[in-house]
Amino acid sequence: MSTLQTSTRLQGKKIAILATDGFEQSELLSPRSALLDAGANIEIVSIKEGQITGWDEDKWGDKVTVDKLVTNADPADYDALMLPGGLFNPDSLRQDKDAKAFIDGFFGAEKNKPVAAICHAPWLLAEINKLRDRTITSFPSIKSDLINAGANWVDQEVCVDKGLVTSRSPADLEAFNAKFIEEILEGKHQAH
Repeated sequence: MSTLQTSTRLQGKKIAILATDGFEQSELLSPRSALLDAGANIEIVSIKEGQITGWDEDKWGDKVTVDKLVTNADPADYDALMLPGGLFNPDSLRQDKDAKAFIDGFFGAEKNKPVAAICHAPWLLAEINKLRDRTITSFPSIKSDLINAGANWVDQEVCVDKGLVTSRSPADLEAFNAKFIEEILEGKHQAH
């Protein structure tokens, strides 16, 4: 018998995972699995229809079916947002105005919905100016970009700042997934 059992902790919660071709495969599949196991409803949102292809360490990986185009997705319909990394994925998304507007919709003037970003994904948050005075972590190669965007960068497996969950790499996924679920259970967080 498996030690992992499906729970209902996140029953009724709807989570968006925003990604496109080149997402780091484990950084989408592992959180999606953890969220599903916790009872959440997951939608893969993308800038392209059909399927998106993951990057599996050093080669193209598995395909994942897209549930909704970002142009048809409304942040108000979701309880939280998960942003997987990979090098190609966030670089493509940060150049797309609809993807940036979708991410921005999870940040309010008074309260923010939980947002999780791993590896290179915090680039997206820097792009929409959401890192000023926030304590975060990321893949080390983008540290300077995030500091230049006003973030307080730390080197730790998972970092939480007012509902924003960040981690460095696939090695941190277990802690990342657990903290993101915790933040979803807590709900909206003060923006300041």
